Amino acid sequence: MKMLKCFHTPDVIEAGCDEAGRGCLAGPVFAAAVILPEGFYNAVLNDSKQLTERQRYELRDVIEREAVACAVAECSPQEIDKMNILRCSIIAMQRAVEKLKVRPQHLIIDGNRWIPYEIPADTIVKGDATYMSIAAASVLAKTYRDDRMRELAREYPQYGWERNMGYPAKEHREAIRRFGPTPYHRMTFKLLPEEQLMLEL
Repeated sequence: MKMLKCFHTPDVIEAGCDEAGRGCLAGPVFAAAVILPEGFYNAVLNDSKQLTERQRYELRDVIEREAVACAVAECSPQEIDKMNILRCSIIAMQRAVEKLKVRPQHLIIDGNRWIPYEIPADTIVKGDATYMSIAAASVLAKTYRDDRMRELAREYPQYGWERNMGYPAKEHREAIRRFGPTPYHRMTFKLLPEEQLMLEL
């Protein structure tokens, strides 16, 4: 896999950005922004979906220890219902950028959509599997979101969020059918498949 640090030139302060939880039925969407030091390299670092849970948490420690700056932010389920998930994914990334202790001069974003912002940016499809800083952001966003879903699972244990992280797993949708939605569910999402909704009529 080709992993690069800088998208433009070495003298540009560049932050990689990515999100986690976009396809979930419950919980916030998280995003992270990471500025890595010049010459940073880690042979394990990759798109968080390609890593084991243990690798993700070990890498989080490395990223937070060695990054020039890194930050995590989120948008709530209520914001997602109000503005839609795409917009909230982008807003969460922009919030993460605003929290960075070092101001980046350029952003590289995983995906192909972005809202114009005062910092120049490039979107890159599969950027989390191409650029180190985006991969690092994907790891932070994923692990911090997983931590939050485990916290919420203690409040609502019947949904299995500590296992499914709010994604539309069978156990999650069955719990929605039995117990109904919680304040953490995204009400604008299709929480149950049409065939299950028909059974309730």
